[in-house]
Amino acid sequence: MDASTRARTNAALSLAARAYLEKLAARYIWWKMPEEAMLYPDRVAAQVMDIGLWEDVLTMIDLAGEDYLRAVLTQSEIGQLNARSWHYWHYRLGLAEIGKAPVPPMPVRKIA
Repeated sequence: MDASTRARTNAALSLAARAYLEKLAARYIWWKMPEEAMLYPDRVAAQVMDIGLWEDVLTMIDLAGEDYLRAVLTQSEIGQLNARSWHYWHYRLGLAEIGKAPVPPMPVRKIA
């Protein structure tokens, strides 16, 4: 995700959503300090979307909103979501529909 896209996505977060993602960063981005992980809140959100506890996911949806999660999903990077999460979130967020709009392929590494 380029810097301008990241800035637009991050600007959409309320203070409550940012504070909650920082709390989640300590749990889901355990290899970094929460302040460092929050330099990229979309990565925190993607990690929660991939491996988060259901309660954490529901609260994140309530605070950050589905539009923010759609942006995170459509801008996700290689390896941020496993195949099961990739498909689930496309259907859950209305970006795919059975028989009408298929789930797009997952991001793949391009070898030059």
